[in-house]
Amino acid sequence: MDRQKALHQYILNHIDEEDLVLTELDRETNLKVLGARMISGHLQGQVLTMLAKMIRPKTILELGTFTGYSAICLAKGLPEDGKLITIEIDDELESLATKYFEKAGVAHLVEQKIGAATEIIPVLEESFDLVFIDADKREYVQYYELLIDRLKSGAYFIADNTLWNGKVLDKPRHDDAQTIGIFEFNKLVKNDERVEKVILPLRDGMTVIRKK
Repeated sequence: MDRQKALHQYILNHIDEEDLVLTELDRETNLKVLGARMISGHLQGQVLTMLAKMIRPKTILELGTFTGYSAICLAKGLPEDGKLITIEIDDELESLATKYFEKAGVAHLVEQKIGAATEIIPVLEESFDLVFIDADKREYVQYYELLIDRLKSGAYFIADNTLWNGKVLDKPRHDDAQTIGIFEFNKLVKNDERVEKVILPLRDGMTVIRKK
């Protein structure tokens, strides 16, 4: 085991243990779902839970439900009258996520929506205290532009995969739309004076943005 992996394991050994429901969800995702590596996992999940408890949101929007791991972690930071809306384009994942929302005891807090986020966001009536995006990287800029004016002052916008496996260090190929999407998103956020921002080198990069 190299030192980086050893350090990662050390971190996991010295934080709160993963909930059994989340362990089960992780296992079933890896057994049954294509692209299982997209699941948030224990460390990032714990960070999301901690951030949600610090921010104390009443309304959360998540773009990219996948199998529900991150939604469960975020929902732990909601009050009993809070609400998390999570959007996923792949309808085949809906039943798996629903099953684990129920197992985790957060189903009453979560509203699932299936479809393209760019079409659903404009018809949502809520404003949000916290937004977490982990969806189509090609559309990150569009998500941001659709949502930034709907965030309350002091609200947070968290974006996953913003280091994109280190590809942000090089000029993206013209045909690499995913990397271009991340590149343009990072540039947009850096230059947006309406927000404060920091990139955390967690997994594949996670940008935490606070609206002034």
